[in-house]
Amino acid sequence: MIILGLTGSIGMGKSTTAAMFAEMGVQVNDADAVVHALYQGEAVAPIEAAFPGTAKAGSVDRTELSRQLAADPSLFKTLEAIVHPLVREKERAFLDHHRAAGAPLVLLDIPLLYETNGQSRVDAVAVVTCDPEIQRERVLKRPGMTAEKFALILSRQVPDQEKRAKADYIIDTGHGLDSARDQVAAIVQRLTSQKRP
Repeated sequence: MIILGLTGSIGMGKSTTAAMFAEMGVQVNDADAVVHALYQGEAVAPIEAAFPGTAKAGSVDRTELSRQLAADPSLFKTLEAIVHPLVREKERAFLDHHRAAGAPLVLLDIPLLYETNGQSRVDAVAVVTCDPEIQRERVLKRPGMTAEKFALILSRQVPDQEKRAKADYIIDTGHGLDSARDQVAAIVQRLTSQKRP
């Protein structure tokens, strides 16, 4: 089974691209969705213990958590120490399940793949990219997003140019959905027609 890692900076179109892999029959493990589920389950108690006032009605209040992190960015390390092992556990279960089912190719959608040394857990990496102007326009359209918040997020991510230099595959989402879909199809075809990338 080939494990492809998918990553890309905020606003590059990673979620849309991951959905294209899923449309082509590739099983996708979305780290963001896993975190979302953990924030309503196993992660609530440990996060509340480390960040008092963040647990509301049985789930993590992301707005309050973001407020505390913005006030003291050094707390990101505390949060990561709680969340990353739980995410890794879910990822292992996903891989075990699909390996047993005989899947030829699976996708791990990992937003902070290079930042967390995730490339060591995959066979190949696809980086989603687009022009910085398109990226900025997409991100600033998001509800509640500000230029300051965007700058903070970018400061915690490996620069796009560096990601592209390390990638095995690059998917440029700046030329429309059909172009991105064709690029995804070519990668799926290449990886499923061989044993190892």
